[in-house]
Amino acid sequence: MVEFAQSPDVVRLAAVARLFGGTSTFRKMPRSPLEAHEILLHGLPSKALLHFVDNLVFLRWDDSFAKAIGMSHRTYQRHTAENTGQLNSEQSGRAWKLAEILTKATSIFGSKDEAEQWLERPAIGLDQRKPIDLLATPAGVELVEDFLARLEYGVYA
Repeated sequence: MVEFAQSPDVVRLAAVARLFGGTSTFRKMPRSPLEAHEILLHGLPSKALLHFVDNLVFLRWDDSFAKAIGMSHRTYQRHTAENTGQLNSEQSGRAWKLAEILTKATSIFGSKDEAEQWLERPAIGLDQRKPIDLLATPAGVELVEDFLARLEYGVYA
């Protein structure tokens, strides 16, 4: 039997998609960043967000989480009650970005639980800000991604 190595994009996209329920949520798993873009443009299904939130251990729906996702708790409750609709493209993109960051942090810290806890703790390399708090803006997302890259390569300052 011949095994084919998957590209890093496919592996990363699959890990992110699994956080949203994987094949039980997506008709077709994204196999390229362009396919992920198309999914997000049309909106993640509500059940994807519900799966994501239900499977978090340490992160809770609070003000920081709501800002990171771009959705109020009331809107989330509506999606929970209906469990049918789609998120808009903005909410989908922000939820996907949070999942990407969680996936990256999981690979660095060794477990999803550790990654979730890291998102909630003030970080020296982020001027004692919690990474989850910075995910409310594109500039903050970039700071968190840059910090994760530094952690990955052992450069903490």
